[in-house]
Amino acid sequence: MDERRDKARHRVLKAGTIEFGGGAIDCTVRNLSDTGAALDVTSPVGIPDRFTLFVHADGKHLSCTVVWRKEKRIGVRFG
Repeated sequence: MDERRDKARHRVLKAGTIEFGGGAIDCTVRNLSDTGAALDVTSPVGIPDRFTLFVHADGKHLSCTVVWRKEKRIGVRFG
């Protein structure tokens, strides 16, 4: 598989919350870079294409756009 990311991602295991339209879904941040992340979710169903990710350990809110979806993981780009 060709690597299409601009920045290398680092493996992490951090609790996060996907926030959108007054709702929230818990997730696990599995890898992270300055430009994006991969998130593990129970189900990607109902998660919109744009949302805010809150990373608990870092206290950061990051604006996200979904780039890809798999069975229980989604890839996002920040910004």
